[in-house]
Amino acid sequence: MDKNEILNRAKKYISEETEVKFADEVKALIEKNDEKELYDRFYRDLEFGTAGLRGIIGGGTNRMNPFVIKNATQGLADYLIEAKADKAKAGSLSAVIAYDSRRFSDVFAKTAALIFAANNIRCYLFSSLRPTPELSYAIRELGCDTGIVVTASHNPPEYNGYKAYWSDGAQITPPHDSGIIKKVGEVSSIKMMSEEEALKNGKLVIIDKEIDEKYWAMLKKKISRQEIIKNMASKVKIVYTPLHGTGAMHVEKVLGEMGFNVISVPEQREPDGNFPTVSYPNPEDPKALKMAMDLAIKEGADILMATDPDADRFACAVKNDAGEMQLISGNQMGALFADYICLTLKEQNKLPQNAAIVRSIVTSPLSDLIAASYNVQSEECLTGFKWICGVAERMVSTGSNSYIYGYEESFGYNFGTEVRDKDGIASSAICAEMTLYWRSKGKSLLDRLNEIFSQFAFYGEKTINMVYPGAEGLKIMQDMMVRVRERSLSEIAGVKVKTIRDIQESTEYSPLEPAKKTTVSLPKSNVLQYYLEDGSIICIRPSGTEPKIKLYIIHSEKVVSSVEEAKKQSDKKIAEFEKEFNGVLNA
Repeated sequence: MDKNEILNRAKKYISEETEVKFADEVKALIEKNDEKELYDRFYRDLEFGTAGLRGIIGGGTNRMNPFVIKNATQGLADYLIEAKADKAKAGSLSAVIAYDSRRFSDVFAKTAALIFAANNIRCYLFSSLRPTPELSYAIRELGCDTGIVVTASHNPPEYNGYKAYWSDGAQITPPHDSGIIKKVGEVSSIKMMSEEEALKNGKLVIIDKEIDEKYWAMLKKKISRQEIIKNMASKVKIVYTPLHGTGAMHVEKVLGEMGFNVISVPEQREPDGNFPTVSYPNPEDPKALKMAMDLAIKEGADILMATDPDADRFACAVKNDAGEMQLISGNQMGALFADYICLTLKEQNKLPQNAAIVRSIVTSPLSDLIAASYNVQSEECLTGFKWICGVAERMVSTGSNSYIYGYEESFGYNFGTEVRDKDGIASSAICAEMTLYWRSKGKSLLDRLNEIFSQFAFYGEKTINMVYPGAEGLKIMQDMMVRVRERSLSEIAGVKVKTIRDIQESTEYSPLEPAKKTTVSLPKSNVLQYYLEDGSIICIRPSGTEPKIKLYIIHSEKVVSSVEEAKKQSDKKIAEFEKEFNGVLNA
């Protein structure tokens, strides 16, 4: 795309953007003749990725702003009207929208709502910010055909996003995602209604407590050890941070009503899209939890809990034997939840014969071993809860399995079928109950985790994020993936590669016999996985929501003398894998 094309796209954008701030940004760039920045803002249209739209807030077609929101929502409305023609003809299509604490989230949410209204799609809009899992719940509770949550999850403050959902309450998957993208690309005119008119004719309906109360009631039904909670909850002190997001109103209420002593980090309790106390509001990052860690130590807390801005991710740290707060990784918490859910259902004679757990392909297979020990099946899918919950929906609709739990290593957990996305609120409640259960047995969560490692193996892990922003970064990442594919590695850090799985090509093969390929029955995605002879798994993929390549390393080590010694050996091997694979990527 040459300079003139970029300039024409910029001028067209200015003429159509209704938010003056964003239009003025682009005007200033044209006046300064800032070709590089203009190119980055207009070289492409912001596209649906793993979870819908996500990008930097600002003026431009490659940014998050009302112009992009309008086009996306009109395309979604057009697709919905075509896909559900009978309901459209009857005027009974409906949507629900929630939004988080990020900058302009309320503006983007209302903009989308008024597009739906103008397209004769009744839109339920939350009166104020709400978490992503409640949006998923509301779609199913209200019987809506689609839903949107305006959030960029755990991204830095300059980002916002737009996640689209289907009537099952899960994020859009094929063929809907490509169908919507096609419709967005074909948008030639946008229908929009005033807020006053939409409210008057019932096409815009404001909702709040009627859904909140049902969501809380649903969460309470997931708590099954009432006696232990009644007797022990008051003895456990929890420090909690919502990281300036949506979580406080729900976590404080649910845990408070369970009887827990919850102390929210005061500086991080109130919603604030600038995230003034953290550079990156991601509970996966220990740096984001420093303020909560300090308060937990000061208060002598037993547990630290955190949710990200839209409260779908959940992090937990537990006091260890040294009196320090030890962060439990996403894989480790996922394994603890898998163990506890299976154990509880079995103990209460509620474990279905065809029970199943779903995890992403970049998540540790430790839960597979745990599930098998309870005669529970495991299934893997692509990264992202739209895939996890898509598998859950398939299991429910076909009756093939009874889905009980799904998770991925990036601190996302889902329990049952009422919510079809990861749920940080439910995670906090079930984690609190699980903590009391093991305490009643004289154990901490860390004690139970070590028992799991001793029974199966210690699973070490490391995720490396390599950030490459902008148009140049996209090219760098594409070249990296091409380079790694071409190498067809047969050995990594002295360990032979047993199998290479290329999800993009839907194939699996041994590097010693590359012509003998078998088919991988997963949707195509730009992911490469290496299964090594020592049981290690190395996976590389570009992120679907951020300008980064992610390298995942998982290494299992049998516990012989102690978990600590197994961890030491695993850490050493992971460092060797990382060093060598980085050399391949940056060759």
